[in-house]
Amino acid sequence: MKRYRLKGLSCASCAANIEEELKKHANFAAVNFSTSELVVDTEDEEKVVEIIKKVEPKIEVIRVEEEEKTEDEEPGDVKKEIFQIALSGILFLLGMIFEQSLHAFPAAEYAIFIAAYFTAGHRILTNAARNVRRGVFFEENFLISIATIGAIAIHEMPEAVAVMLFFRIGEFMQDLAVGKSRRSIRSLLAIKADYANLKVDGEVMKVKPEDVKVGDLIVIKPGERIPLDGVVVEGTSVVDTSALTGEAKPREVKKGSEVLSGMVNLSGLLTVRVTKPFSASTVSRILELVEEAAGRKAKAEKFITRFARYYTPAVIALASAIAVIPPLAFNQPFAPWLYRALVLLVISCPCALVISIPLSYFAAIGKAARRGVLIKGANFIDVLKATKVVAMDKTGTLTEGKFKVAKIVAVNGFSKEDVLKFAAMAEMHSNHPIARSIIEAYGNADLEVKDYREIAGRGVVASGDGLTIAAGNDLLMHEMKIDHEFCDVDGTVVHVAVDNRYAGYIVVADSLKEDARQAVEELKAVGCKVVMLTGDSKEVAEKIADQLGIEFYAELLPEDKVRVIEKIRTDEGIVAFVGDGINDAPVIARADVGISMGAMGSDAAIEVADVVIMDDKPSKVPKAIRLAKRTQNVVWENIGVALAVKGFFIGLGALGMATMWEAVFADVGVTLIAVANSMRLLR
Repeated sequence: MKRYRLKGLSCASCAANIEEELKKHANFAAVNFSTSELVVDTEDEEKVVEIIKKVEPKIEVIRVEEEEKTEDEEPGDVKKEIFQIALSGILFLLGMIFEQSLHAFPAAEYAIFIAAYFTAGHRILTNAARNVRRGVFFEENFLISIATIGAIAIHEMPEAVAVMLFFRIGEFMQDLAVGKSRRSIRSLLAIKADYANLKVDGEVMKVKPEDVKVGDLIVIKPGERIPLDGVVVEGTSVVDTSALTGEAKPREVKKGSEVLSGMVNLSGLLTVRVTKPFSASTVSRILELVEEAAGRKAKAEKFITRFARYYTPAVIALASAIAVIPPLAFNQPFAPWLYRALVLLVISCPCALVISIPLSYFAAIGKAARRGVLIKGANFIDVLKATKVVAMDKTGTLTEGKFKVAKIVAVNGFSKEDVLKFAAMAEMHSNHPIARSIIEAYGNADLEVKDYREIAGRGVVASGDGLTIAAGNDLLMHEMKIDHEFCDVDGTVVHVAVDNRYAGYIVVADSLKEDARQAVEELKAVGCKVVMLTGDSKEVAEKIADQLGIEFYAELLPEDKVRVIEKIRTDEGIVAFVGDGINDAPVIARADVGISMGAMGSDAAIEVADVVIMDDKPSKVPKAIRLAKRTQNVVWENIGVALAVKGFFIGLGALGMATMWEAVFADVGVTLIAVANSMRLLR
């Protein structure tokens, strides 16, 4: 995949045309109008540039990796726009002031108004002519050109100039608004460091983050953004993680601490050994995910694309009928009906919808990323908004997942030390939080284990010191037909057996996350039912569920969780599942929207989920749903206002009650209102 910045891309329909043309010559192509970026899967860079220049010659195509920091509009371009608009405005005012006296000199009248017309509209006329050569007629430049040329033909000179001038002013303001919106969205994602301080033979040199290799040492000074993922080898400091997690609370780091790209070093000098290349770093993954999210379009975006295909031709057909039928069928004068038709042509452009809707979705995706929530596509915003049930895993999602050994019971001649040792031997190769807590409690790593076998939803069986050790839940003991007297034990329990002889059990304790109750309350407040799915015992699950006031399903194997999710979907509607993204991969994939917790630095979690919470906080889930609902409201507000205003003015235009002045407002004015409304999402 290659990524390009399309500098000067200010036309949403042009973006769609570029994407459509590139898809004919590439395996994949997606143009993100919200960020002026193109992602394309082809090695033929010359062909890419050729196609883009064919559709929009003034666009500058820049490879993202070669791009310097530039604004969408250069100061010179803005000054040139203002000068041309001002000159056209002055000529127009002169023409209006001396209009009565100029009637005696038609050549002078035409000279002033035509000069004003071409000063304001030369770019629009050029774009229209180029699009006609490509066979594209149903776009705003062509429609405005035909409408104003028609007005000149029926000697409505002031209105023709006024429409072109105010359309140019509106376009200029629209470009400024969209440019500001793009900069606002990009600023939310401005988490990439511009350079890295590479340490070589005791000397430090500034290099691009892309040029640093795994194993290299980099120095991060106070106030600098960390450029790559790594481990601190020297120094202590406090880092700001808000760019990744959305949380302002700083974090202390010291020798051995993991640091991620995008964090900001606040105090001490750090030396870090790089553990991942830039392409695999946290920042790179986040930016890639957010930018590619625009390729997954929401239903509203697809609706507008389909709608525009029929809406504009339909209005043009109506305009043609109004211009032709009354004069021919009812012997009406031609000029007034042609004028009405020209008014409809100005109104017919669907710019407000084509621009504002993708901008709304991408603004929401950028805002969520700044809050530490990665939403992988606009389509998932739609699903989040419609979610009826949020099913949550227990360990590591609602609870800390940091188990500690709370109690050891030994029987049949075994000591507590024996039970802990044999449990640690059995769990030696497991990464489950319960297993790690037992190994940590034992504190001795010199254990040899052979023939390790994990039994999903039950526990593990391993061989060591010539013994066969089983460690797991009560079901494992029953399946192995091991006699034991402790079946119903409160808490999370690991039973231990040695050579089919019961040795005792270990109770490990977990605790609720500090924001778990807040998450449940807020989810209920946004209209979602909350249930908990866990593989833990019924007793442990019931205790947690009672504290939170939610329903629960306990003692579930991975396939059982999938079955429960399918039942919930059938009975209650759209369901989101929140889990750790690795152990819960099947159920995350099966839910309507899969949400992964604990994703900082976890490749597997990021890949499997549709939404990724970057800081383990379940309270981010209702925030994401609330943002999704707000985004949908903004989108449908834009659709409703645009269609209502355009429909109203189409009616007035058809009845001869609207002039081209009102038509320009119905086109450009509504677009500006819709863009401004979309940008409320960034606040």
